[in-house]
Amino acid sequence: MRIIAGSKRGMKLLSPKGKDSRPITDRVKESLFSVLYKYDLPKDKVVADLFCGVGSLGLEALSRGAEFVTFVEQDPKVVAVLNRNIEKAAFVKGSKVITADAFKIGAPLDSDQHGYGLIFVDPPYACTENVRAGSPVGQLFASVSEQVAPDGFVVVRTRKRTELLEQYGCLRAVERRGWGTMAVTILQRVNK
Repeated sequence: MRIIAGSKRGMKLLSPKGKDSRPITDRVKESLFSVLYKYDLPKDKVVADLFCGVGSLGLEALSRGAEFVTFVEQDPKVVAVLNRNIEKAAFVKGSKVITADAFKIGAPLDSDQHGYGLIFVDPPYACTENVRAGSPVGQLFASVSEQVAPDGFVVVRTRKRTELLEQYGCLRAVERRGWGTMAVTILQRVNK
């Protein structure tokens, strides 16, 4: 796993030993960021990376010009590796790490923030089996919809067979892409 493009292009990311994970492949990450580019993302945006693991998506966003990234991960051992990756990339000043369950807190805003321009949501696949409005994922989208900026975007990674609803409150699906066994759905905040 590495950073694909931008100021830290080619930097290898550290990974925890013996952890069950499903890191996004470099090829898929490159394809995803090519899709985001057409929405003028992530340059100059404040970004949140939920269920971030070792920070692959958030660090890629910083490398490509994101203004700031808030990382949310609940596993303290993974957070230790995430912090090492942030230090290795010299993005300490441009990031904040929160050790918590993203299902409970979403993408917390600082008092001076007006919302995230881009939020990555990458929960364990088992948590995305039920995507109805009242499900844990649906409730997370309700929280995140209050934390994303007007016209901001939420990128959700799921299994390919998982179909998100067309709309969750003020978040509306604008694009869906599939690669191998995974899919990414891009939601945009719209006026209700």
